Amino acid sequence: MIPTTVNGLKQIPYKGVGKYKPKGFKAKPPIRSCTDYPADGNKVVKNLREALKRCGIKNGMTISTHHHLRDGDAMTNLLFDTIKSMGIRNIRWFPSASFPCHKHLIKYLEDGTIHHIEGSMNGPLGRFTSLGKMKGVGVLRSHGGRYQSVQDGEVHIDIAVISAPTADPFGNANGVTGPAACGLLGFALGDSEYADRVIAVTDNLIPFPCVPWQIQGNNVDFVVKIDSIGDPTKIVSGTTQVTKSPDRLLIAEYVARFIEEAGIMKEGFSMQAGAGGTNLAFAVYLHERMKEKNIKARFIRGGSTKYLVDMLEEGYADYILDGQTFDLEGVRSMRDNPNHINTSPFTSYNYHGKGNFSTMVDTAVLGATEVDINFNANVVTHSDGYLLHGIGGWQNCLFSKCTILAVPSFRDRIPVIVKEVTTLCGPGELIDVIITERGIAINPKRKDLIHAVKNSGLPIKSIKDIQEEVYKICGEPQKPKVNKNKVVAIIKWVDGTVLDSVFQVVSK
Repeated sequence: MIPTTVNGLKQIPYKGVGKYKPKGFKAKPPIRSCTDYPADGNKVVKNLREALKRCGIKNGMTISTHHHLRDGDAMTNLLFDTIKSMGIRNIRWFPSASFPCHKHLIKYLEDGTIHHIEGSMNGPLGRFTSLGKMKGVGVLRSHGGRYQSVQDGEVHIDIAVISAPTADPFGNANGVTGPAACGLLGFALGDSEYADRVIAVTDNLIPFPCVPWQIQGNNVDFVVKIDSIGDPTKIVSGTTQVTKSPDRLLIAEYVARFIEEAGIMKEGFSMQAGAGGTNLAFAVYLHERMKEKNIKARFIRGGSTKYLVDMLEEGYADYILDGQTFDLEGVRSMRDNPNHINTSPFTSYNYHGKGNFSTMVDTAVLGATEVDINFNANVVTHSDGYLLHGIGGWQNCLFSKCTILAVPSFRDRIPVIVKEVTTLCGPGELIDVIITERGIAINPKRKDLIHAVKNSGLPIKSIKDIQEEVYKICGEPQKPKVNKNKVVAIIKWVDGTVLDSVFQVVSK
């Protein structure tokens, strides 16, 4: 069920966790000479069209963008409006993620301006892909997998276009100041280092030097000033409000209790918690328990939110090591607090580096769309087969010392705990604990965790028991109706191998 060729490129099927060992050397960008750039350091050109023209844009190129502005991104839509007006076609768009605001680009997928997307697809673009309407095959990677693909030469970026909330004429840029401040620009760091040409697009052009700089001007070819790169209030994207659901709050409380009872919450521990109502509630509950026991974390991995910022500012964490900011309090904290550190996928998640942060995290609390009785998990499709979410950093976080999936047992009367996931995104051997409102299932491989919570009073059950209970309530979900002869997207594992396929949904 795994294609060996995708979009004309040979693929390596998944071989198992840690089984594929890469060989060779890292990719390299072309050498440039400073004599080709203005001696006064002013790289500003009049508009995007001029910058793209001077970058040598042509049919079939790979254009990359980043998603730190999330659903508030305006620059990417303007970029492809410009590319369309230039008559350029068959672009491979390589975003770090797409959002519902990029529904604007469907017309360019339909007319061939964009050939296909290689990046996490959220919302309308995922649905468009699921229906088999995209000309090429979508490729979904984790955040670390995206960096790995560029570093390893699997994806060569012709032109990287970086939205910069603040930039100077030389191309130094950051995301912590300016009207569209979004936090860090870590997802664009690898693009700036490896792409043939780099354009920084800003709505806040200031005199040199732009300090601090997260993108170095020495990696930037051209700078473009536009009216607005986007709306920073929409980085929230509906995922940074604590849940009010009694079931979800119960799940969050179970997660906090489990982390304490299992002995994970101890002086100097580390954790990762992303956005989403349940995860945010868990962070609040755990913070309360840390206060009661006077326990401080050494570092918290983010996705930062105001709730993680509260831990830092109240002295219950030494550092936030941030991968992306999920709300404006996170932006403020990163700008003002030297212990709120911006990181990139290279340091945090890259599987083909000399180690990364994810294995050093004591516990990561994540979500999922489906989990099966073998602890395999899905985060990109729903049980109806539609591709509506991206992988993000989820796969990379599975390598923490204790990976917890906090999920409801069903959503809208559709089981989340199932016999077999619709799409495999995470192998069960890496998932340690499933916590639902109906009970907590611990992977049988983790005998240490089973022993640690044996007398805790927590509702420990087998994953099979939870699945059977859910099926009695909701019934067994129907398998999605798909065309097994048409692969519309592939799921990459963190090492660049192909883990699973997503098939065309046959609409009713």
